[in-house]
Amino acid sequence: MCSAEPRAARIELFRDVARQQLPRLYRIARRIVGDEAEDAVQDCLLKAYQHVDQLRERSAASAWLVRILVNCCRDRLRGRARSQEDVDLDAMEDFSLYRTIAYEDPFPYSDSLHLDFLAEFSVDDVRQVLLRLPELYRIPVVLVYMQGFLAREVAEMLDTPLGTVLARLHRGRKAFEQQMWRYATEHGLLREGAR
Repeated sequence: MCSAEPRAARIELFRDVARQQLPRLYRIARRIVGDEAEDAVQDCLLKAYQHVDQLRERSAASAWLVRILVNCCRDRLRGRARSQEDVDLDAMEDFSLYRTIAYEDPFPYSDSLHLDFLAEFSVDDVRQVLLRLPELYRIPVVLVYMQGFLAREVAEMLDTPLGTVLARLHRGRKAFEQQMWRYATEHGLLREGAR
């Protein structure tokens, strides 16, 4: 689609892409803002419609919508006016889920200790763990590991240097592991036959 296309054609393209991408947008928003996902998607679609003239090609439309959604989610997170969580980077770097599970041995007599641990988590449990991550790490983790974007694409979406995104991905993985262990401890998932 070239820039000379009439607005009506762009709006029709937007409608097609929005219908197709709606479930994906909702999944991404659920993982970033939790219960505010529907509102974030609605904000995204409204902003996308208002800027439909920026939509140039069908092949880029999906990434364009995700970028708008990420910005809407970030706005919602900022709007919550929570203080920035302090993250102990040293403790996070030293934590190893693999070593902790092996040391704690929550499922004695198991030949597949780590798989048994992961099997205790439902989809909702994983979502709750994700929501515990600071926004700084949550957004890149969701986009790269759960939505399949390349780190450089995420860097462009967030208008952040690639090295910064890579560092946030590394720290985000470590923080996710740490939060998984905490969540499992708090919710009694570390007992054999807990579910």
